[in-house]
Amino acid sequence: GFDPEPRGSPPYLCIDFRTLHSERVHRLLSFQRYLHSSRLLRGPPQQIPLHLLDEDYTGQARCMLDKVGSWNFDIFLFDKFTNGNSLITLTFHLLNQYGLVELFQLDVVKLWRFLVMVQEDYHSHNPYHNGVHAADVTQAMYCYMREPVLSKYLTSCDLLIGLLAAVTHDLGHPGVNQPFLIKTDHYLATLYKNTSVLENHHWKSAVGLLRETELLSHLPAEDSLNMERQLGSLILATDISQQNEYLSRFRTHLDQDDLCLSHAHHRHFILQMALKCADICNPCRPWELSKQWSEKVTEEFFHQGDIEKKHNLEVSPLCDRDKNTMGDIQIGFMSYVVEPLFSEWARFSDTRLSQTMLGHLGLNKASWGSLQLGQRQTSGPEEPTHTNAITNFT
Repeated sequence: GFDPEPRGSPPYLCIDFRTLHSERVHRLLSFQRYLHSSRLLRGPPQQIPLHLLDEDYTGQARCMLDKVGSWNFDIFLFDKFTNGNSLITLTFHLLNQYGLVELFQLDVVKLWRFLVMVQEDYHSHNPYHNGVHAADVTQAMYCYMREPVLSKYLTSCDLLIGLLAAVTHDLGHPGVNQPFLIKTDHYLATLYKNTSVLENHHWKSAVGLLRETELLSHLPAEDSLNMERQLGSLILATDISQQNEYLSRFRTHLDQDDLCLSHAHHRHFILQMALKCADICNPCRPWELSKQWSEKVTEEFFHQGDIEKKHNLEVSPLCDRDKNTMGDIQIGFMSYVVEPLFSEWARFSDTRLSQTMLGHLGLNKASWGSLQLGQRQTSGPEEPTHTNAITNFT
């Protein structure tokens, strides 16, 4: 679906990647090397040769990449093996696996610089909206794009835009939600007129890095601009305040059985739905992974609530640690947001993966219910709080 400008065989294909980022090498040193250097200041040196530890961790990361399409992929473990560089390593691997670097004649120096800058623009101090979340969403997006009902129709351009959208979908996330930005008169809320504030910010930040690194500058101007627009369309679809609109449209297509993925417009819509699923798929992961994500997103919510209390602002729904529990938040999220979306996705792609996700979702919801049993009294009027607070999950 994409015909790049003809280019000769570039000399950079044989460059040793380790030399491409010397100015950032301190960020990419292995965790073992950091520990080794610190221990030299405190006591006896390591008994195991340093290079063996490095090779062991990079070797385990490579083994994990062999199973990158598995729904049980542990992104937290992979992030440790890559010394906090899961987003860079995973994305570069997937682009290569699809042959997109060669097909689009992407300059690997520019590509590596772009990925490093993307990872750095994710705020690592955010408990949830950070580079590891972006890597997790990218891995999920890859799983969805491999589904038979979709994969046979995807063009190379679809694959590239789909992966780039997953990688950058939360770029520069400040760790607070849109209502917080609006009520504090944040410049982003003013800039984007209180509409899809965060998603517009993520998109424009991604375009800014694409242009700064000139990653797509060798492509015809019309093609690169079209790719930027498609990237924005996918990222904007992750605005959860538009959830019901997208879900209703998706359900209508499925009811009428009128999706034709040979048409670019329908294919793009399914990529939007895939990215939406990838963005909120945490409750559909195995319990050990799902629970970690629940802890992280709850921590981020409560941190926002603490800021609001400190500055005498109205505390946003779900953000008051004195009135909400992790179990309450997760059960509401699963019931009102995740389950409706993934039920429709299973109608579209009735595969083992879809059934696995719904299975995990049911088990995880039951687990939270068991943990909550006896810890709070349930009352009817409280339930709509979850639906009214849907925008908190962005």
